[in-house]
Amino acid sequence: MTVWDTLDKAVSFLPPIVASALLVAAVVVFIVGFARHGVNFVKYGFSQANQTKLDDLLDKLATKEDINGLRAEMKAEVNDLRAEMTGLRTEMRAEVNDLRIEMTGKIDGLRTELDMIKVNHFGHLKNYLTVLNGILLDKGVIDNESRARLDNELRGM
Repeated sequence: MTVWDTLDKAVSFLPPIVASALLVAAVVVFIVGFARHGVNFVKYGFSQANQTKLDDLLDKLATKEDINGLRAEMKAEVNDLRAEMTGLRTEMRAEVNDLRIEMTGKIDGLRTELDMIKVNHFGHLKNYLTVLNGILLDKGVIDNESRARLDNELRGM
């Protein structure tokens, strides 16, 4: 729908006398405005009041200096945030390294304990098997040759 369609609908609701009166008023305003302001009336509108409103609006807009100042402030804030993030990264790396060192120490301690348990466990197992070999020889279940083989296996462990 175009502007002309909208105007046509608006005018069609009005009685013909009112529509004619509005058309005559618009033509009179256009003629008076064109006579006073010339082509500027067509370009810029009905009066200088609108121009002052436009000037006020332009005054409220930010100037290049304002924008450059804001840009400088934003750059400073971004640099501050970068520095803060770098500091946080450094702190996190230090914490992670401390935790890694601590965990490595604990894991090494656990490995040492496991090695001690293995040595202790196999030592007891060897003693048990040696005693068992002696009992089996005494009972006559195995002979000396079998016992010698079992002892050699136990020494190899």
